[in-house]
Amino acid sequence: MPLTLPDRLPAIDLLKQENIFVMGTSRATAQDIRPLRIVVLNLMPIKITTETDLIRVLSNTPLQLELSFMKIKSHTSKNTPVEHMKAFYHDFELLRHQKFDGMIITGAPVEHLAFEDVNYWGEMQEIFAWARTHVTSTLYICWAAQAGLYYHYGVPKYPLPEKKFGIFAQRIADPFLPIFRGFDDVFQMPHSRHTEVRREDIEAVKELSIIAESEESGVSIVMARGGREFFITGHLEYSPLTLDTEYRRDLAKGLPIQMPQHYYRDDDPEQGPLVTWRAHANLLFTNWLNYYVYQETPYDIDEIH
Repeated sequence: MPLTLPDRLPAIDLLKQENIFVMGTSRATAQDIRPLRIVVLNLMPIKITTETDLIRVLSNTPLQLELSFMKIKSHTSKNTPVEHMKAFYHDFELLRHQKFDGMIITGAPVEHLAFEDVNYWGEMQEIFAWARTHVTSTLYICWAAQAGLYYHYGVPKYPLPEKKFGIFAQRIADPFLPIFRGFDDVFQMPHSRHTEVRREDIEAVKELSIIAESEESGVSIVMARGGREFFITGHLEYSPLTLDTEYRRDLAKGLPIQMPQHYYRDDDPEQGPLVTWRAHANLLFTNWLNYYVYQETPYDIDEIH
């Protein structure tokens, strides 16, 4: 089944070139199907890229999805055209009375700030609280994972001595969890962050379970409330060239940046990346949609609580 996306969303044409089947709203309304309603709070600067990355990994499910995009009123995007934001994004205030089967909250380039110093932290706290009663299952990614763990469970973040940057092997704590159905014992995950959460803080909270981690990159996936919340510290949704683009951008700016680890063929940027995470990325998002959204959400979406 296809993803139902707002008509004219740039990701539609980009993904059709990859033979990914997506459907505009006008065609989808002719089908007598109750699609799963997924809302994405996109906090990343270049929003069109993040939209495309997320839609790509959501596209493998046989379920029909209807995607909506949320933005926060207290922050204006500087890297995405105003016309795009007006056409495809809605303020939280306009969506807060609706309910959704699933939600994805992305990372944000504000790691260097304490959570309380982020200028939209107040609105983020409202959204985190709202998701508890208006969404069946929520994926928190990178900065959002740290922010969600801090808001809901008091787990702090810590600065790293240098950026955690590259592709790192992750080990699964419980291979029988539905989120890992079909996974190998070890899988790869991209990371790009300056801060971390620590195992000892998470283990001190009985409601939290560390379900995947790495000897090199630390805690990678935390689950809470039986799968109604997942906190993912890396970026399984990243496209093959995302880390390369980030690396070359920072080099051009003269910023201190190490070459991403375990990423380039023979550690040579001129040979390009060796993609080792794509299959598990597709599987994780498909499993999330199937086992933690579709099989848990009520048919009457208003019954979510």
